Amino acid sequence: MLLFTALAPVAWGSTYFVTRQWLPAGMPLSGSALRALPAGLLLLLLARRLPRGSWWWRTLVISTLSIGGFFVLVYVAGSRLPSGVAATLMACSALATMAFARLLLGEKASPLRWTGAVLGLAGVALLVNGAAGGLDPWGVAASLLAMASSSLGFVLTKRWQPPVSPFVFTAWQLTAAGLLLVPVALLVEGMPRPLEGSEVAAFAYAGLIATAVAYTAWFTGLRRLPAGAVGVVGLLNPLTGALLGIAVAGERLAPLQWAGALLVACGVVLGLLRRPSGGRRHAAL
Repeated sequence: MLLFTALAPVAWGSTYFVTRQWLPAGMPLSGSALRALPAGLLLLLLARRLPRGSWWWRTLVISTLSIGGFFVLVYVAGSRLPSGVAATLMACSALATMAFARLLLGEKASPLRWTGAVLGLAGVALLVNGAAGGLDPWGVAASLLAMASSSLGFVLTKRWQPPVSPFVFTAWQLTAAGLLLVPVALLVEGMPRPLEGSEVAAFAYAGLIATAVAYTAWFTGLRRLPAGAVGVVGLLNPLTGALLGIAVAGERLAPLQWAGALLVACGVVLGLLRRPSGGRRHAAL
């Protein structure tokens, strides 16, 4: 199940690179609506089921935190920061998810998971402080706010337990987020300009793979796994973003940033280890 859940942060990590390389800058609201609404309507057409009762407002709250606001902030971060840096800042999500899970769910994470999350956070500190010439403060703020918003939304999902399959719940959330974003985007940014072919392809990837498929995998993991474990799996998000930035975009990391990336990777491995059982220690994956 962790392997299936891991599809989500890997896909999300790639969106920083896609945003910086191919999506149009200066339209975070419109870009987020184009990512969420088509994917949501497609899934809703297949799901053929609408929320009932309190799940109308619950879906609205969760979708605003984990999709609508998150997409806008990620778009801003992806356009203002190198993809590896923007993604690695999301390593803080493991710590935030475990903290929210402790407060809202009473869920206790193992010392190994807390240690892994703290290592990831230390890696982020080295990454930011080791950047030559400094980093865009608005980009850093957007990335950290995206992390906090999505972590809270995911823990609320675990707390409220949607009465439908992860596929149906993903359809509800993406549609709700898209419908919220469209009027705000039109009011603030106006009508978006016509998209080029590469931009259409990038939005298709972001909407279908990094949104529809990724969120279905993520909410499936949230239903069946402890929130803390899922939060640590989310460390694969920054690792993917950093590797793509280096391997494909030709981004360079300073020595301190390499140390930070290594700490993030160690945090992923350590956070996924289970406590010794029967005299043996084995990885959750």
